[in-house]
Amino acid sequence: MSRVPALVEPELLRWARRTAGMTLEDAARKVPTKPERLETWERGDDRPTLNQLRKLANAYKRPIAVFYLPEPPSDFKPLQHDFRRLPGLVSALKSPRLLYEIRRAYGRREVALDLFSSAGQAPRAFTLTAALDEDPEDLGVRVRGKLAPIVPKNWSSAYDPFNFWRSRLEATGVLVFQAERIEIGEMRGFSISERSLPVIVLNMKDTPRGRVFTMLHELTHLMLHEAGVCDLREEAERPEENKIEIFCNRVAGAALVPQNEILAEGVVKSKKKRDTWSNSEIRFLANRFGVSREVILRRLLILGRATQDFYKGKRAEFEDAYAQSPPEEGFAPPHRIALSTAGLLFARLVLTSYYQDSITASDVSDFLGVRLRHLPKIEAELFPAH
Repeated sequence: MSRVPALVEPELLRWARRTAGMTLEDAARKVPTKPERLETWERGDDRPTLNQLRKLANAYKRPIAVFYLPEPPSDFKPLQHDFRRLPGLVSALKSPRLLYEIRRAYGRREVALDLFSSAGQAPRAFTLTAALDEDPEDLGVRVRGKLAPIVPKNWSSAYDPFNFWRSRLEATGVLVFQAERIEIGEMRGFSISERSLPVIVLNMKDTPRGRVFTMLHELTHLMLHEAGVCDLREEAERPEENKIEIFCNRVAGAALVPQNEILAEGVVKSKKKRDTWSNSEIRFLANRFGVSREVILRRLLILGRATQDFYKGKRAEFEDAYAQSPPEEGFAPPHRIALSTAGLLFARLVLTSYYQDSITASDVSDFLGVRLRHLPKIEAELFPAH
């Protein structure tokens, strides 16, 4: 078997494994080989074969060419505090898959910036801002006015609100990606705050309506230029971070379910101030606004239409039902997955650059993460009349 040339620096092997979030044992199983042998490669006492290096590159989600660089490249900035998780589930460690999705988000953003530059254009500047001393209800109204002054009242499917709000965020110059194969307990969403092409990443395993709330929550983080552990817990372990999370939750809720609109609903107007709510009434309001039942429950509490005890009990009931519900089964064709993960803003930019001969078909395949044979279907969905 041919050995990898000596110009592969052991430091690159160590760097690739560690930034992929893998132990020696994890990586060795991917080759497969013994951890002790992998350690000799990382020390420079021995070298892997070319085939073994390919397997490591695949395991670490890195192009094989990266191992021939003179030194480790400057990588993505580590995201320490910008994950939204399920309540009560906080992990100090990031899985290899999550680390890959963070890298991919940074990488796709850089690709988008390069494609705009090659076309002699500049991406739309993200100009929305916020401050923690603002009233979250007022800010929610302002966000809704900027994104979508008119919001549909009837949704034909669970994905309609998600597609609507995603398109509105992308219209402001935000790249909205989706991550695959990450447990919902580890991450519901994260964001990369930049003035030019900021990024929001959502978890495809979350419910469509759960992703809607995460989008608006993460948008508020972008507006604040603040990082925070993005979960729904509101018990102060770290007061300053907790303050930011509560604020982002409040703004997202106010933007999606405006105070004046929910209070004008007949089912709400007919209630006494602190009546209890049936599941059917909560479901009706959730369908009306295209959000989850939890968002409606929280809005009723904030607006003084539900008690704290009722809120806690009903939230626990909803969380228990969610935990026990089986995951949705189904098959999506590769071109749909590619479009869903990349988003229309990024996908259209890539295809437009291809039509202008700025990039090759192979580049399109790499940037969208799909094989060449699926490109005609992607073109048909992005440009039906093309």
